[in-house]
Amino acid sequence: MSTDPDSTAPPQERLEELRERIIAVDDEIIRLIGERRDLVLDVGRIKESLGLPVLDPAREAQVVRRVAERSRALGVDEELTRDVIWRIISSARQTQSERGSTATAPGSSDT
Repeated sequence: MSTDPDSTAPPQERLEELRERIIAVDDEIIRLIGERRDLVLDVGRIKESLGLPVLDPAREAQVVRRVAERSRALGVDEELTRDVIWRIISSARQTQSERGSTATAPGSSDT
């Protein structure tokens, strides 16, 4: 996950390369967050059409545990990852609540 520490580029040039790479990674993170949100909303719509409750706290907790395990395995800060996933889940809840679904209680989501 680290960058190339053996780069022979001058420090200023290397700094600019790293900054450009950070921007590209940020863009990818943003794209993935949007994709995940869309998938969660699709799951919510399907659950609603099946008459299933959209809110599933046990599933949310399972997702967060899985993400934490994957973070540990990949050497990424587990708490940071948990915080990010909970924030994404919270955002999906808010989006679903704003859509005013009759089968979706305020603050509910799926993951």
